[in-house]
Parts: sequence; structure tokens; C-alpha cells
Amino acid sequence: MADPQFVEDLVTPALVVDKEIFDKNCRIMDAALPGLALRPHVKAFKSTDLARQLANDGHTGFCAATLAEIEGMISAGLDDDLLLANETLDAGRLAGLSDDAAVTIAVDSDETLQAVIDGGIRRVLIDVEVGLPRCGCSVEDAGRLADRARSEGIEVRGVMGYEGHLMMVEDRGSKTRKVERAMATLLEAHEVVGGEIVSGGGTGTYDVNTWVTEIQAGSYVVMDTHYDGLDLPFEQAMTVVATVISVSPKGWAVVDAGLKAFGLDHGVPTWADGELMFCSDEHSTLSQADGSMKLAVGDQVRLYTAHVDPTVARHEQFWIASGNDIVDRWAIDLRHW
Repeated sequence: MADPQFVEDLVTPALVVDKEIFDKNCRIMDAALPGLALRPHVKAFKSTDLARQLANDGHTGFCAATLAEIEGMISAGLDDDLLLANETLDAGRLAGLSDDAAVTIAVDSDETLQAVIDGGIRRVLIDVEVGLPRCGCSVEDAGRLADRARSEGIEVRGVMGYEGHLMMVEDRGSKTRKVERAMATLLEAHEVVGGEIVSGGGTGTYDVNTWVTEIQAGSYVVMDTHYDGLDLPFEQAMTVVATVISVSPKGWAVVDAGLKAFGLDHGVPTWADGELMFCSDEHSTLSQADGSMKLAVGDQVRLYTAHVDPTVARHEQFWIASGNDIVDRWAIDLRHW
């Protein structure tokens, strides 16, 4: 079956990316962090087709959050320098796959290091806790883990630390000071660990974190309303296109995209022409401030998500649009675990 030619031909709900905005976002990031200064995080967009666009711009090192993402990137041949920026106890799953691919795994404990050793992975970063209550070892333990890894013949490439708790700090001066303090912890660990890599950051701190050697950003390519609240130069390129399936004489309209089409952890979707009243499993109910409803059954609307990553994970492809024309389709092939 041939792909649709126009946005109105899409089976909804459909994930649509505005090509012009996507290209602009990429140009801005390319200028700020060229080449290996950016390690795009595929967890945000979960697509080897999209990753290939970034590799063509010179960003050939990638990071991922799941083993499935690493496996998919290897299968796609995008394996020059892959970082699993997350601890795993199942590193052996990559045995064989990583023989011809450059795979590095983050470790923060003897248990996760042992999993890497047992799994035959030959490269690690020491993951250091820099303020976010998630993964990462203490500075005091970082050097010991690095020494143990090297004693086992593992290459220790450096350190990583994710200041995720600072991504949404709105005041730039305050954010810069807080990131500097977080990165001081990471650099202290790097002094004892060694290696050429200091990895961290994300879309929210890409331009203020000047202490790392590479930034792990991914959301910037398509953006969401959560990040759009910050003073960032990137624009929202991604919408969920939905179809009106019911209009009430009481002034609301119902579209065919609900909880199963969006990630809602950062808030409900937004609609430029009015208000989203609530989401149900397969429906969202829309209203307009003046009480009128200009939508009719069969109309399409575009809804903006508040969080890229979990929204993308609910869809099978990005439809790439230039105006109303569908110009490409990128499979979302890195979903699941």
C-alpha cells in the first residue's frame, strides 16, 4: 500500500514532523555543537531513520537508554560509537553484536561492572551522581570502579553525569551556576578516573554546560511544550494529528487521539485554537474559550505533546511533512526494551 501523499490522507492519530522546523532545529544545534561535541540521545526519538539524518550532519556518536535501542542502532549500521547511558545487568545480550560495533556501557557499581565483564563488553564510562537522585556512584567510589575495570582489561573511556534535575531551571544565570556546581562533582571524579570523555547535559542545558566534552541531547530535534517553556532557540516540529469524530451542540468536539497517543507525565497536550478539556483512552475533548465550536466532524486538528519521549514510544512512524505534503516516513523502530 502506497504511503499517503497529504496530511489529510493520514490514518489518525498520526505523528507528524514539520520538515522545515526539524531542519532549522538541526542547523541551530549543528552550529552550537558540531560533530562529536553532540552525542544525540536516541531515547527521545527512537528512530534509526532520524538518527541517520543526524549522522549525515556529522554526529556519528550516539547514546541510548535501552538495550533494544543499542541493538537497533547496530542493525542499522549506526555503530561507530554507541553509549548505553544507563546501567544494565543484561550486558550479555549484546554479546556478538558488539564485536564489530563500538559499544560503551555506563556503570556505577560492582554489580553493573561485573555484568559488563561477564557480557564481554570492553568499554565503560563511570556514571557519577551529580545531584539527580537516580543512577550514579559517588566521587569516592568512581576511582575504585575505574581501577577494577582496568584490572579486568576493560577500557575506561571517562565519566558521565546527568544533571537532569536542572534541565527546567528557567533563569539562565541560576541554571548556569547550578550546572557548574554539578559539573564540579563530575570533573572531580574525572580527575581520579581519567579517560578522554566527560559526558552529560541535555536539551535543557546544551548551551550552558561548557564543562563536558559532549552533550547528550535528543529532544531538541522535535521539541515539546515542556521544553518550549524555556528560552531555547528550538521550535516544536512534532504534532499528533487527530480527526474530529464528534461535535456536541453544547460546545465541545471530540478527536480520536487520547491517552494512548500521548505521554502525559509533563502535562496534557495543547491545541492552538482552544483548550483541551481532558483525555480519555482513545479520545480528547476540545473546547473554545468563547463557547463556540467551529470544528466539524471530519476536520483534522494538530495537538502538541508535553513530553517527546513517551509520546514517540506510542507510535510506529513519523510522517514528515512539508506544508500539507507528506515527503517521507521515518520508522520508529527503537521502541520497547
